[in-house]
Amino acid sequence: MPDPFRDRPQDADILADGSEVIETLDVHPMTHTAASTYFEEGGTEHEAGKRDVELYIRTYNTLLRSSGEVSLKALVQAHYNIDSSLHPEARSPYPDMSAFIYSVLRLPASIVHCNLVLLGQSEEVFQQQGFDVDAWEAVTASARRRKWFYDGKETLAVYVASVSDTDDIVPILVAFQIEWNKMYYLLNADPTTMQLLETRMDRTSPVFAEISRVLRQRLHIRADDWHRLELIWGDRLWQNLLIIGRQRKSFSLRMLGGSHVGFVRATRKWWAPVEQLLDNTLGLHERPVYFVSSNTHSLLNLMSGSFLNRQDELTQFALSGQDPYLAEECRKLQQGIVPGNWQNFLYFTAREWMQTPAGREFARNRAREEQERGIWHVGARHGLEIDAQVFELSKLRPVEIDPRCRMPAMDHLARSQAIILNIDYPLGMAAYRMLREIMENLTQIRGIYILGKAATLNGSIGDVMISNVVLDEHSQNVFWLDNCFIAQDVQPYLIYGSVLDNQKAVSGKGTYLQNRQYLDFYYRANYTVVEMESGPYLNAVYEDQYLTRYPTGENINFARLPYDLGILHYASDTPYTRGKNLGAGSLSYFGMDSTYANAIAILRRIFENEIHTVKRQMEHEVAVELEHEEKARVSP
Repeated sequence: MPDPFRDRPQDADILADGSEVIETLDVHPMTHTAASTYFEEGGTEHEAGKRDVELYIRTYNTLLRSSGEVSLKALVQAHYNIDSSLHPEARSPYPDMSAFIYSVLRLPASIVHCNLVLLGQSEEVFQQQGFDVDAWEAVTASARRRKWFYDGKETLAVYVASVSDTDDIVPILVAFQIEWNKMYYLLNADPTTMQLLETRMDRTSPVFAEISRVLRQRLHIRADDWHRLELIWGDRLWQNLLIIGRQRKSFSLRMLGGSHVGFVRATRKWWAPVEQLLDNTLGLHERPVYFVSSNTHSLLNLMSGSFLNRQDELTQFALSGQDPYLAEECRKLQQGIVPGNWQNFLYFTAREWMQTPAGREFARNRAREEQERGIWHVGARHGLEIDAQVFELSKLRPVEIDPRCRMPAMDHLARSQAIILNIDYPLGMAAYRMLREIMENLTQIRGIYILGKAATLNGSIGDVMISNVVLDEHSQNVFWLDNCFIAQDVQPYLIYGSVLDNQKAVSGKGTYLQNRQYLDFYYRANYTVVEMESGPYLNAVYEDQYLTRYPTGENINFARLPYDLGILHYASDTPYTRGKNLGAGSLSYFGMDSTYANAIAILRRIFENEIHTVKRQMEHEVAVELEHEEKARVSP
């Protein structure tokens, strides 16, 4: 391919004395950087490892201690050096679209207008620094739950719930900047390219299609990647490309007073409305609790019956043809052509049906309908974008529960005193803080169940992994578990994937903070699952069982805990396949297969345990009553 950077002057600052300051550019390895100079002098190729990742983390954490703004240019070379498995073409002069799209999905759309990103732990921190973020526009990212606020100009503010948020946000911004600036240079390599972008014409015109093809080729973007970008940006695609072509991106970051105590305070504020619901509204604070970390749709759909009760209406909507994919899939399922699950299809269809007038009418009455079944919601607030749900088992209606979760003696649940507390799974170390806060306030824990997504080193997307060993990178602890789940608990409800139990998982610090040597290191030790929450959760479990704070670098045996412990993950990406990650595609309808198979296994485990508990209580009550009758009979 022709080199678009040939004959382009180096982007360098010239000092007053005429000496040249070589600046690390986020473009390509032909720029004069320390690494490229090493290559030019005959050095061997750098093989990134864990040490480079740790150096990257220390670099941005040190920079963020500054009270002022920090330029992300200072981090570009460190980002290159880690050779991230999510950003394999970082050094290439041409766009790495998998990395770019991965980043775009995890940043608000307004990021294209912004040059400054503020990080803070609470609204008070922002206000103390003179930023009234509550008056700014609340914005979201489609693939990452996080509170963002946009001032309408060039500044974004974001709440960070733990150090894991920093480990997530910083590399995403660096990768986004690197790929943006590649496209900036390509858009300006030929003066006619920007002229084509400024052309106004009907999008249905053949000329528009031809111009799009030329633009795509000049940007060296494959047709499928271009189509994905069109789906994400929609009508803003050309406008965003114009913005990219007019100015290089150079982000600045500023951390506003981050502290360990600040994270604790933010978590406590998150818990306050949940505690208020349990104490004041429901009077359930002393009830036995099954804690679940999953999402806010699976357990709800399986237990509420809201969509199963509207099966005919949802089927009619799917067959109406408003969405050709839904109509085709519905007919295939009805005719038995494909092996998909009918209930999963209804839940998937409901997402689009909710946008219709009938769906919006249902949404207005949904809270009341669910509360009649003992289902309560606590929306995210105060910085932590984590919703919570409370399910009163005694108020569930067994006939409305998903048929895959039903079992004999379900009527015994009417005598249950237990509740399920489900939270929308947090990111990394936020999991430790949230479970610790919950355990400090709820003493009768009967079960802890973790459902999350992970990378798999030996499986395929959609597979389910069940681990009995977890290594936490934050604490370097290795936890040995008696995982309450085995393959047979999930396999009957999984159609498209496989279930791999007896696996070993590593809880990493961030998705971008992984490279081939990092993965090889763990794979050689038989670690096949890479995720972010299990280790932090288990650190909290340790503090619930021992007298001290969780240790570092120890082997910890959790074989005998006083409550159930279950960990399930479904594979969302395969990092050994270059460029194949969550940015490269979507699990879509088929992703529901593994999600719901895991959720069903968790619910069945809870129901079985609680039915068994109620039966024992009933047997005890009968025994006590017989004893009283016997005493009354023999007494004079």
